[in-house]
Amino acid sequence: RTERIMGKHSRQEINLLDLVPERLIDFETDDARIVTVFAPRFRNSLMKRLFEPRLKSPYFKVTLDDIGSEVWMLCDGKRNVKEIAEAARERFQERIEPCYERLGQFFRQLESARFIRYTNLDRYLKARD
Repeated sequence: RTERIMGKHSRQEINLLDLVPERLIDFETDDARIVTVFAPRFRNSLMKRLFEPRLKSPYFKVTLDDIGSEVWMLCDGKRNVKEIAEAARERFQERIEPCYERLGQFFRQLESARFIRYTNLDRYLKARD
């Protein structure tokens, strides 16, 4: 499956399954292996200086479901999306179907929120030129 990735490069079609996601933000897991990620409220340094001192926490928490938690834990910067999908499919079977479409949407959301990055994206794009 191909996705359109926006970044420093011009818009190109690439195969999402070949990309290697890596987590960029802190998280914790509970006893049931459910992940809660800590997303920064502000990324802009001026906004941080102005508003963070008035807040209880500089982060907001996002709790993932069991499938999202499993996928998050597999985003180790070593496995590509296809390997992650196959591991999730093995564990969750029909619950995760349609697997590639579901994970494609999940990874688009994670990247858009800057919770992950693709470690091999630049190398992948250069190889395609």
